[in-house]
Amino acid sequence: MLSLHSMLRTRVCFISNSMSTTCIAATRCGALWSVSTNFGRPRVNHLHAVRRSSLNLKPKVQSRPPSSCFSTVPQSEDGNLIYTGSLGTAVRGVKFFSYSSSGASLLLMPQILFKTGLGVQSIALQVAFCGIIGFFTFFTPLLLHFLTKGYVIRLYHNPDKDTYTAITCSVFLMEQRTVFHQKEVSVPAVSKMFTTFYANNAGMLVNPDMFALPQDYNHLMGYDKPFTFRTDYMDRP
Repeated sequence: MLSLHSMLRTRVCFISNSMSTTCIAATRCGALWSVSTNFGRPRVNHLHAVRRSSLNLKPKVQSRPPSSCFSTVPQSEDGNLIYTGSLGTAVRGVKFFSYSSSGASLLLMPQILFKTGLGVQSIALQVAFCGIIGFFTFFTPLLLHFLTKGYVIRLYHNPDKDTYTAITCSVFLMEQRTVFHQKEVSVPAVSKMFTTFYANNAGMLVNPDMFALPQDYNHLMGYDKPFTFRTDYMDRP
């Protein structure tokens, strides 16, 4: 009897221990499964929190002033700068060198006449020598000024009055302003080497490729005006 009772008691304890072990293992598995699912699948509330935090981290875009404040077109009292000549500095440099060489020739001419003995020789020889030196002394600056007097260094346009202000180099290497209206512009019938158009009967030389906008050159030359073909021009010789 004692042995049967002890055997039943031992079996009941074994069954209770195995059930408790199974419950503990099941509890641990459930916890691990919930943890794994939480790591594998974030909760919806957690996603919303992450998205809100990422949106809050974005820098605030400040409002900019109107684009007209960033205009790159230089403006002055003469209007908008539409053209800048690329040879303005070169023209001034060549003129300055020509004037300097002419001045040096005038200073050295008396010394050359007396030290070489030309000053005591015949008058004809003196005239010939002075004529040759004077020709290159005075003719070169005049020729350079005649060829470059119409070169436009800068050109301004006033759209309200439709007037232009051309900046050229004077004979004394100073800036000279010429104001004219677009109606006063005339294009020569035959293209010339040092004249692109005439403004108040004064020849102006510009480079069409140096205009910032092609429309400015077309308006200056009058190419944007409506064209009318008249048959009476065909009868003219």
